[in-house]
Amino acid sequence: MSLHSLLLALPGSYSGPVQVQPAPYGAVGTGEGTLAALLAEPLIAASLSASGTQFVLGSPDSASLALEYAALAEAAGAQVRRVATGGDAEHINTLIPAGVTATYHGAQYLAYASGHAAEAQEADRLLAALAQSCAGTETEGNPARELAWRLHGRTPLLLADDGSEGLVLAWQQLLARVGKSYSVPVLGDPLPVLSGMFEAQHEQGDAKVGLILGDLSPRLDLGREIMESRVDEVIHLPFAEHGGDSDYAPGLALWYLGAWTALYLAEIAGQSPDDSPVLRRAQAELSGETEDS
Repeated sequence: MSLHSLLLALPGSYSGPVQVQPAPYGAVGTGEGTLAALLAEPLIAASLSASGTQFVLGSPDSASLALEYAALAEAAGAQVRRVATGGDAEHINTLIPAGVTATYHGAQYLAYASGHAAEAQEADRLLAALAQSCAGTETEGNPARELAWRLHGRTPLLLADDGSEGLVLAWQQLLARVGKSYSVPVLGDPLPVLSGMFEAQHEQGDAKVGLILGDLSPRLDLGREIMESRVDEVIHLPFAEHGGDSDYAPGLALWYLGAWTALYLAEIAGQSPDDSPVLRRAQAELSGETEDS
């Protein structure tokens, strides 16, 4: 199935367990489970738990690290639930689809397993609304196609407020893995970075675009003002209005918009949105598998 078809069918496609696990919770992600754990941080702390349930998300190429995390949590006294895209069935409690969409399925598993079914359903509602507009073939009225054209040929500087920085890493990976394009994450305090990186070399701001993900804090708003005088354009993608109690649902929706945008970036550049042969070979080697070159 093409990535376009996968993304179009994604809202509401989670079909894994929905049982609530014992609290308190901790979650760590490795390999293709990394982004799911980061985007679920509004619901579950990214940490190792000494009681309750420890969620460990991973993929075959990160199986050894996932096993180490699981062993540490078990030794501390937590019940471990292992979620993976493949590997040794003996070490997997829940299997989720591999690839780019592993982020959605892993994050939704964490939402349901931690007792946040309403947040998971709100995320699906927001994704479904985006799918309606992002799947169209015309640029006008399609936010992902419009954004892809604004990013094409430019280098995005990716920023988000404290607590939402998982979105920065998610977009960096999507733009690279799917869109075959380069972006720069700006993590931590943005003011020292943005105020100094173009001083005495303003020409380096050419073909750069600031891309702010999620809500604006006063500090991030100042960063926006600084960027406006140094780069070609600043684009703010705020969280969608939502009925949830946290930023989980709108955060997952922004990840979904990033996936569509990256898909169209690849299309504009005449590139395939599929995983590069280099990535496939690296994952196969780390998984202990062999793959024809």
